[in-house]
Amino acid sequence: MTSSRFLLHTLACATSLTALPCAHAAAAITTPPPLEPDTWRLCAATTDNQARLACFDDWAQQQQPLTPPPATQWSRPDATAQAASANANSDADTGTAMAPALPLPAMPTNGGCRDARYSEISRYFELEPGSDCGTFSLRGYRPLTVSVVQGNRINRQPFSPSRGAAAAQDYQRHEMRIQVSARTKIAQGLLTGPRSSGKDSLWFGYTQQSYWQLFNGGLSRPFRSTDHEPEVFYVYPTDAPLPWGGRWRYSGIGLVHQSNGESNPLSRSWNRWYLMTGAEWRSGWQLHLKAWKRVAEKAGNDDNPGIQDSLGRGEARLFWNVNDRHTLGLTVRGTPGRGRGSGRLEWLRTLGEGWNGDKSNLRLHVQLFSGYGDSLLDYNYKRTVLSVGLSLLDF
Repeated sequence: MTSSRFLLHTLACATSLTALPCAHAAAAITTPPPLEPDTWRLCAATTDNQARLACFDDWAQQQQPLTPPPATQWSRPDATAQAASANANSDADTGTAMAPALPLPAMPTNGGCRDARYSEISRYFELEPGSDCGTFSLRGYRPLTVSVVQGNRINRQPFSPSRGAAAAQDYQRHEMRIQVSARTKIAQGLLTGPRSSGKDSLWFGYTQQSYWQLFNGGLSRPFRSTDHEPEVFYVYPTDAPLPWGGRWRYSGIGLVHQSNGESNPLSRSWNRWYLMTGAEWRSGWQLHLKAWKRVAEKAGNDDNPGIQDSLGRGEARLFWNVNDRHTLGLTVRGTPGRGRGSGRLEWLRTLGEGWNGDKSNLRLHVQLFSGYGDSLLDYNYKRTVLSVGLSLLDF
């Protein structure tokens, strides 16, 4: 072994964090006696180069191995493993026995809920200790969207069986839709311990969606409808294998209030409990299921009787990350045997890159909706809507 190769080998052994001795070390080397925790300071003070290197070698071999976070590592391949494989192939081609390579730099990450080593759902709900971003930090919930909307029809005279009809307005079928949405984690570790591989969480979220008659100068460009939707929900991490390489990832329960803040006869509001669960696959598929039950109201207080028959009693959302740039989605709501509900097709195209080299959260967002409940005011009004705009998925 040449002096340069021997030096490379020695450095690899000295910088290794494993407790196993180097297989290629000299056979005469015996296990040194235990060293004090601050021995590295004495090593650094040694003036003789060979003695200092031997001192660091002894110190490094007695260090405890570091345990990396249990990342699912679905988003990116492990760069170190790829490099090691490439080195092995190169050695086989040349027929030379190469010394162990020095560790490669770790893949750059943001850490926590921005760490790309974790799966998308794990980062979204912060399901693992390594994907945690702490409590009371502000995060995106549903997409923040600004889009142009074209409908096949428009509800010019909203009607409620309990509130009657409003005065007719000359609304246009083309308008703007604006959605803002955010959430914060208010507690974590309620049922999961500090040593658990999963982390549960309690969240508060708020979503507001508005339809704005921006192009309707004749009506002074009013906001036709604005829905407010605060909610609180609890998420518990689950981890079970599914067919075709999938994993069951989470379950949860929530309570949501939705209203439009209007007075009669335009007033609309309801409350509901829901159960939810979700899974993901290595091939880029995600499935989210939700079922809800309306909180009963007295007939005199019900602004929108029968809303659960029109909007449905549950939904299924299926998403496919075709590649790093394109995502397709399908959302279906309904009630079996009622013949109503809705469907939404979506295409999202990534625009630009994130500051850490990962893909940007800004998307070109195209949606096609058909059915009931595109807004709370239209809970009993069926229409088809095409929208094109920009969405920010998280921040």
